[in-house]
Amino acid sequence: MAEKIEKPEAEWQKQLSPEQYYVTRKAGTEPAFSGKYWKTKDAGTYACVCCGQPLFSSDTKFESGTGWPSFWRPVDEAAVVNHTDKTYGMVRTETRCARCNAHLGHVFEDGPAPTGLRYCMNSAALDLKQGDLKQGDLKREDSKPGEKK
Repeated sequence: MAEKIEKPEAEWQKQLSPEQYYVTRKAGTEPAFSGKYWKTKDAGTYACVCCGQPLFSSDTKFESGTGWPSFWRPVDEAAVVNHTDKTYGMVRTETRCARCNAHLGHVFEDGPAPTGLRYCMNSAALDLKQGDLKQGDLKREDSKPGEKK
C-alpha cells in the first residue's frame, strides 16, 4: 500500500473544490443524479480526487439506478477501508480511501455477481483517468484535482 497522506484541513480546503471538500473531508453526500460520473460509460480508472490513488475500474462499474456511480469491486481491496457508519439513525458501511482517509461513499450487499456488493460512491470523491492505473501512478499532493502535472 502507498504511504498514508495526512494534511491540515486548510490544505485540503485549498486543494479541493467546496463540494469535493464537503464530500471527502466532511463525509458529505452529493444529491442523487447530480454527480458527473453517475451515468458515465467512459473507460478508465476512477482515482481518489484527494490523493490520486486508483480506486475503481470502469470494468466493474454498473447501473444501479441509485443516481450515484456504483462498482462491484475496488481495483485493489487494500485501496479502500470500510467502517461502520451509524449516522442519521441508520447502520451502513462507509467506504474511505485507504491512503488519505477521504470519504468516498458506502458499500451495500445488494450488488451484482460476482461479489454481490454495490460500492455506491460520490462523483465528487472521484477523478476518472483514461487507461489503466496502478498504485502510485498518480500523486496529487501538490496539485489541484483535474490539474495536469
